Amino acid sequence: MDTSALIRAANAGLSWNSTKRFLEATGISQQQLANYLEMPERTFARRRETGALDRRESEKLLRLAQIWQAALDLFDGDPARTRAWLMAPAFGLSNTSPIEYARTEFGGSEVRDLIGRIADGIFS
Repeated sequence: MDTSALIRAANAGLSWNSTKRFLEATGISQQQLANYLEMPERTFARRRETGALDRRESEKLLRLAQIWQAALDLFDGDPARTRAWLMAPAFGLSNTSPIEYARTEFGGSEVRDLIGRIADGIFS
C-alpha cells in the first residue's frame, strides 16, 4: 500500500477481518499481538466483538505488518524464521526483540533499518 492508502486505512480503523488475516499469515498469537498493541485482553476481545481497531491500534498494526513483510523478505518467505527473529533479542536493538522495539514509530524505523543492514550483509 502507498502512504496515502496506509493513512486512510489507519484513520478508518482496520477491520477485525484484517487483524484475523494478519494473525493467520504470521502465526503470531492473539496475546502477542495484544501485547504489541499495548491492549488488555478484554479490550482486544471487545475489538473482536465490535469488528474494528481504533486509529492508534490500526496504525501500530500497519507498522508491524510492514516490518513483518520486510523481515519475511529477508528470510526468503519463511514465516517460522521470520516469527522467531521478531521474538528473539537482537544485538542491533540493544538485545531487545524487534517486536518489542517496534512499539513506537522510532523503534519501528530502527527495526526496518536493521533489516536493511542485515539484507546488505552489514554486521548488526
